[in-house]
Amino acid sequence: MQIRITTDSVNKDAALILPIEKNGHLSAVLQQIATEFDLDSQFLELDFAASAKEIMPVQGNTPTGKIRMYLLGLGENPTFATWLQVARTFFHNNRKKLPLQLQVAWSFGNRPENLPLAIEGICNGFCLGEYKIGRFKTGDDQVSTQVETSLEFLVAPSEIAQAKTSAQRGQAFAETQSTLIDLVNAPSNYKNPIDLSNWALRSSEKHQFTVRVMEKAEIEKTGLHGLLAVNRGSEYPATFTIMEYIPNGPVLKKVGLVGKGVTFDSGGLSIKPSANMHFMKSDMGGAAAVFGTLEMAAKLKLPIHLIGIVPATDNSVDALSVKPSDIISSYSGKSIEIIDTDAEGRLILADGLSYMVQNYQPEILIDLATLTGSVIRSLGYVAGGLFSNNEELSKDLISAGQRSGERLWPFPIWEEYGEMIRSDMADVKNFSGKPMAGAITAAKFLEHFIHDHTCWAHLDIAGVAMSDTEFSMQKSATAFGVRLLIDFLENLD
Repeated sequence: MQIRITTDSVNKDAALILPIEKNGHLSAVLQQIATEFDLDSQFLELDFAASAKEIMPVQGNTPTGKIRMYLLGLGENPTFATWLQVARTFFHNNRKKLPLQLQVAWSFGNRPENLPLAIEGICNGFCLGEYKIGRFKTGDDQVSTQVETSLEFLVAPSEIAQAKTSAQRGQAFAETQSTLIDLVNAPSNYKNPIDLSNWALRSSEKHQFTVRVMEKAEIEKTGLHGLLAVNRGSEYPATFTIMEYIPNGPVLKKVGLVGKGVTFDSGGLSIKPSANMHFMKSDMGGAAAVFGTLEMAAKLKLPIHLIGIVPATDNSVDALSVKPSDIISSYSGKSIEIIDTDAEGRLILADGLSYMVQNYQPEILIDLATLTGSVIRSLGYVAGGLFSNNEELSKDLISAGQRSGERLWPFPIWEEYGEMIRSDMADVKNFSGKPMAGAITAAKFLEHFIHDHTCWAHLDIAGVAMSDTEFSMQKSATAFGVRLLIDFLENLD
């Protein structure tokens, strides 16, 4: 998509898009639009309420001819997430009938309070709206056209510089998010551990950060026993990818991110029911969030020293698979009793967290994982679960979630929950064995491997890494976590 910021007037050959909030000025806005384009204001007021995602196509009149117009409802008190979602849904659902030239205008009483944020959200949404999920289809509808849509924002001369910055930012996010959506949506036979590592390598070459990939021999030598245990049942060797972005100039903070990279989760010998197992191709949503955050931090040149670690494997069924009752070691040296082989993500995260703390000593430590069904039963598909031992970090992440639209909700990690994963045979067991507090006890397990780090947060994003979207008939990837983390990093001091 070509993005332009201009001070030009309305072009009758383009489709004019007018985003409109539902507030006390709605009647005046519609009257102004009616006057400008020779429309019936009563007709507009009767048929358009400016509800979120409401679309009203009309044909206006200009001195040079008729013009296609779309009144785009934003609802009451639109947030950044509203701008993005409304624009994405509108463009994706209507792109086949829209002309190649689109204009967005604000000069009819519909100018938002925060124009730069609105431009970023709309630009991000329109660019994401181009996404097509069926990249493995062979039909003609998957052949991409060589002619790009042109999206033009009409602004005042004094607003051009800031508007360009906002539009470029929205487009940059969309480019990264689209590649992550592709990655998470891809089936496991197109997404082995080495494919995840190669994604990071390609990104690093383009955006100037460093990547080191450990393959199986080095993983064994390093002693990443949790990762090796999960990988025992797989035909594909595990990888352990370490990414590092160091900014030029002053550094505000050193932040470590660890993402769960299970490319498919059958549950191992504790095999999952078949009904929704196909969605387990998305069990590397945490890894995708870490990949995207490293890429965006480099794109935006954030003043943050950022390290990302992704342990990657699938969790398959084989004669060599780890078994319930097995006791394994870990990078930290702690022993783990395996109660449920479907609690595998925490095993690889344990190695990632321990390796991060011991080798990089980050000031802030965050892990992300599609870890438990328990968090979905608690929060549904609306928010991710937040577990933290640091109140200030927790508040900052919640605030970032509110601003970005990628929301989090806090859970307790009181010591009483730790009693549920005490083991008779090892230092800790990987599952309580009880049908309660599953997300919390998973966090308590991870806490054993942070080496008493005092600024740690675990984000369980099982319910939000995939969701119902306009792209597909069933749940598909959302790229959750990238905007959340970038917003968090940008507001560090």
